[in-house]
Amino acid sequence: MERKSAAGSIRNKERSKKKFLDAVGKILKTKGYTGLKINDIAATAGVDKKMIYTYFGGMDGLMDEYIRSQDFWSKMTAEEVEKIKPIIDDYGKTFAKEMFLSQFEYVYKNKEAQKLLLWRLSEPRKELKKLTDLQEANGEYIFKLFADSHFKENDSVFRSIMAIMVSGLYYLNMFSSINGSLFCGIDVNSPEGRDQIKEAMSFLIDHSYDKLEDKNDKVK
Repeated sequence: MERKSAAGSIRNKERSKKKFLDAVGKILKTKGYTGLKINDIAATAGVDKKMIYTYFGGMDGLMDEYIRSQDFWSKMTAEEVEKIKPIIDDYGKTFAKEMFLSQFEYVYKNKEAQKLLLWRLSEPRKELKKLTDLQEANGEYIFKLFADSHFKENDSVFRSIMAIMVSGLYYLNMFSSINGSLFCGIDVNSPEGRDQIKEAMSFLIDHSYDKLEDKNDKVK
């Protein structure tokens, strides 16, 4: 009986935590980050606000967990990369394409992720700074795993190109969702337009690898 009771308690806790996380997402989508008040979150979740402190340690902990659950690059931990088992022989070129394609589609389909991006650009908060730090740590692991040894003295140029691509794909999705679908004559909301963006992304990655790779690797 005790074992059953403990299992039931764990399930109830997980359900309640999910309700709080879902409530944060709902408020963020409908009211924006200014609507994220503890009483409103609890009312939307239908759970006593005291449980926010019990389960998350307070609002900061709740925001931390919500942000991690919605951001694409913060999920790309060393453990997750290991699970994917990316190809090593091409120095991460295939992996980079797959990750950028995944990011492009993830943000396009996830309105909460879009609101989170707007929040990060609109307000300095320690929870959002933690997200940036986590993204940087995950990105550093990926760069060191694949690119640094391949590009050597061109490493900083390659990183700069990747930075432009990540931010550009974010912006195209945000722009098409809020201000209309046409950007440089490309309909970003149409399948054809999105395919054109994906093709251009693959071209940029291929070109970066071809032009920036270390000369010694070419000789090999």
